Amino acid sequence: MSRENFWQDRPVLVTGCTGLLGSWLTQVLVDQGAQVTGLVRDWVPQSLLARDGTIERINVVRGDVCDAALLARVFAEYEVDTCFHLAAQTLVSIANRSPVSTFETNIRGTWTVLEAARNWPGTGRVVVASSDKAYGTQPNLPYTEDCPLQGRHPYDVSKSCADLIAQAYAQTYGLPVAVTRCGNLYGGGDLNWNRIVPGTMRSVLRGERPVIRSDGSMRRDYVYVLDVVYAYLALAEALDARELYGEAFNFGMDDPLRVDELVREIIAISDYPDLEPVIQDRAVNEIPEQYLSSAKAHHVLGWEPRYTLSEGLRATLGWYRALLIDEAVPDHVA
Repeated sequence: MSRENFWQDRPVLVTGCTGLLGSWLTQVLVDQGAQVTGLVRDWVPQSLLARDGTIERINVVRGDVCDAALLARVFAEYEVDTCFHLAAQTLVSIANRSPVSTFETNIRGTWTVLEAARNWPGTGRVVVASSDKAYGTQPNLPYTEDCPLQGRHPYDVSKSCADLIAQAYAQTYGLPVAVTRCGNLYGGGDLNWNRIVPGTMRSVLRGERPVIRSDGSMRRDYVYVLDVVYAYLALAEALDARELYGEAFNFGMDDPLRVDELVREIIAISDYPDLEPVIQDRAVNEIPEQYLSSAKAHHVLGWEPRYTLSEGLRATLGWYRALLIDEAVPDHVA
């Protein structure tokens, strides 16, 4: 099957399909002709998937990713060939306040999906979302895929565990599963306002000073969501090769930024370029330096980012402008 019609009529399950990455990935899969089933726990009417109408073009299953009977039914009844497991509790601050619920979703949810995939004979490929946070603090940067997984705080530990569980299913059962470790995703559709990109964009669109919870010196990879979508598709397509079972791949820009630098990039493209951020210096349990080497993805998968930081930020700001300003203006009354 040629690459351009790889996804045509292919049964695909996306867990976490209403999240930032899930919404964009589902949209692209539908556009490429896949038969997508989305697992949805909570209804989010402002999610990209709902706003653009894509949710009306997929099979929607309501339920929790930790429900083993439900996942077994979904794999069997929808004859799932490909699963993108994205469902997770993704916020560090919530993980610090509520570690057990984070462990439940991120760890138990992962083995529940993988067990359903293992027991369904039609499973052709599974891509599990880990994170650069799974590496924890390392003495040498950038992270490469052979670095040990050593998360120390609740969110980071949940990702280290999920990552290792995925590798165990590949090594022990020959399950066609691979792992992604991405930098910090940004893009339209992220409604978690305490994240740095959506929070900053909401502030600058309102002419308010954006808030930086840390001291601004933390360095991170920031990668546009559509680049990550194409990374996931490239990895899934490559999983016909058995030698990739259990492999992990980093996806980032290979160009880390300080948090305060990113905020100033956003301010510069806004209508209020003279705003100064408020630096609170209150962040706890966060790793000071996190950035990736994507050399393996470049070499093995042929993946390269398509969007510069400027292009990605401008597209993202346009999405939030439509959400927060343009559509908030009432229609003129004749």
